[in-house]
Amino acid sequence: MNERQGFSIAGIPFIGVCLLLAAAGTALFVHAMAAPPAGAPAIGGIALWALTMFLLKGFFQVAPNEGQVMQLFGRYAGTVREEGLRWTNPFYSKRRISLRVRNFESGKLKVNDSDGNPIEIGAVIVWQVLDTAEAVFQVDDYENFVHIQSESALRQMAQSYPYDAHDDGKPSLRSHGETINNHLRDEIQARLEKAGVQVIEARISHLAYAQEIAQAMLQRQQAGAIIAARTRIVEGAVSMVEMALDQLSRRGVVELDEERKAAMVSNLLVVLCGDRSTQPVVNAGTLYG
Repeated sequence: MNERQGFSIAGIPFIGVCLLLAAAGTALFVHAMAAPPAGAPAIGGIALWALTMFLLKGFFQVAPNEGQVMQLFGRYAGTVREEGLRWTNPFYSKRRISLRVRNFESGKLKVNDSDGNPIEIGAVIVWQVLDTAEAVFQVDDYENFVHIQSESALRQMAQSYPYDAHDDGKPSLRSHGETINNHLRDEIQARLEKAGVQVIEARISHLAYAQEIAQAMLQRQQAGAIIAARTRIVEGAVSMVEMALDQLSRRGVVELDEERKAAMVSNLLVVLCGDRSTQPVVNAGTLYG
């Protein structure tokens, strides 16, 4: 069922029609009372008043970014989106539907990522009603439907990616935010299509390891950072040692055999790669003593 334009006319001009009918009914009733027997004129006046009261039931207001879904004896009769005071068939029943942009934040869900690690994840969903007929008649409660399906889509998306990527090219929840958000939005939109709802934006608002493994994962991240830092330090130290040996040999400052070169390389690497400051030892003897 798709939305269609419902019947309505401007309400302000129709107020004049109702006033004319009420004035005509009053005139007939007064004339009947002034010239008895009352008879038909009095009945006609009462009938015009009753018709006027019945027509007044057809007035309704439409606020900006709002729609009125109308039904005639249970059948969908259309949706009115024109702003202001409107008038329609008094037999129509009307239901107000907000077309404004809305958002909600899901609760913190505890799920397992694609590697099986328990994580906590939450998201902010921005949405609005696009088709009022589908929102009202396709699902029982479209707002509750949006909340439940969004959390279900978030859970499904979180199980498709690891929290941290071990391969540089593989997307993960922590490192590829834009890719994850787009996937989440598409996943939610596919579930809410039948409810006439458009998902404008979906973004991860909370992401963390579950408490039971948070400490272990923190140690793992720290170990990775230490290894990366040590790798850079060793690469720099080797380059500096190579440069020092090359400069000493090229300038002829000192001639070292292979054993002394090995000792010098070892000492330089200890100095450059150590965590603490080294203490120099002065050799007062001969080179080979």
